[in-house]
Amino acid sequence: MAEFICRLGTPGGDIVTRTVEGLSEQELRQRLTQEGYRIFTVETSGMIAGVRVRGAGERSVKIKLDDFLLFNQQLAALIHAGLPVLQSIQMLRQRSPNPKLRMLLGDVEARIKSGSALSQALEAQGETFPKIYTASILAGERSGSLDDVLRRYVEYTKAIAQLRRKIRGALTYPVILLCAAFILIGVLTTFVIPQFSSLYDNMGSAELPAITTFVVGLSTVVRENIYWIAPSIVGGFFALATWRRTESGRRTMDRWVLKVPIIGELIKQLTTAQLARSLATLLSGGITLVESFQIALQSIVNRELLRSTEPALSKIREGRPFTESLDAAGWIPALAVDMIGVGERSGSLREMLDEVASFYDAETEVKLGQLTTFIEPAILITMGCIVVTILLAIYLPLLQMVTKAGA
Repeated sequence: MAEFICRLGTPGGDIVTRTVEGLSEQELRQRLTQEGYRIFTVETSGMIAGVRVRGAGERSVKIKLDDFLLFNQQLAALIHAGLPVLQSIQMLRQRSPNPKLRMLLGDVEARIKSGSALSQALEAQGETFPKIYTASILAGERSGSLDDVLRRYVEYTKAIAQLRRKIRGALTYPVILLCAAFILIGVLTTFVIPQFSSLYDNMGSAELPAITTFVVGLSTVVRENIYWIAPSIVGGFFALATWRRTESGRRTMDRWVLKVPIIGELIKQLTTAQLARSLATLLSGGITLVESFQIALQSIVNRELLRSTEPALSKIREGRPFTESLDAAGWIPALAVDMIGVGERSGSLREMLDEVASFYDAETEVKLGQLTTFIEPAILITMGCIVVTILLAIYLPLLQMVTKAGA
């Protein structure tokens, strides 16, 4: 039972505010009208069966991936063992070590007690649970194979998480190198060069090598203007980040990223694998192709690729072949389109989508290897050239002094 705060006109003509329990707002209004009350307003009190539930405008709670996976594995095991959904949720709420997850499961439990399905109760948590997850749960409820759907979703999530870990692992070392290069260059430019520049003052700027004049001049400009250069850089990054949050800014930057060699192809392969895996997961739960594709579009992070792919949905609804609709997007690899076409014609679309996802996961690993193989030497060579330039600028005048003194 849910609690509602009602402002009512009584049969005696008084206006009162009461907290009344009801199965739903519609049922409550019908009951109060039959009892002779005039209803002015009905608002939810945020309580169901004594448990506070989340409001529609509340911020979504983020749950750690490990806790989310463990919850789904345990839920699948309990349901497979024959326990009712409500009892399974109650057990997992009591045993969960994560306070945020316990709070969410309390909300889910209260909604199920009030008559909501598990998929509806999970969807009410906002963006905490992905749309593909709640859609898979709904498909499992319809087909009566909720435990199987949960297991497939766990495997799907593990595959995505493993790929993300590989990407982070491959890019960690290049990022460290890049940060070290900036720190080294900053120290040499702002601290080391000024110490040597005082030695060159007596030599006269005309006698200094061109490279020394340039480096010392650049160092002087940076040091004398650091109080407005640093805020300008920070402000530039802030403005870029703000623009990135807008739809036009994000789409423009996503378009630029796709044009970068290797990285653009890597993003396309990543998106192909994730789209194929999302579709396979949804289709395996018994959701129609149109609904599955509509939900799976949310897995496309790059706005430019999403813009190119969205028209395929209307083509599928018109009855055109799935492969033809995908191919019209213009960015999905030709091999992926051919593989999906074979699956569509043979009636094994879901299985072929799994194969496409696995294939492009492997291709992504290869591209990541190529990317890191290119980035690491490029950073090292660039850093080495800059350091050598600075050292030459420092020591060439000293060598000239020694040579003149010896002569």
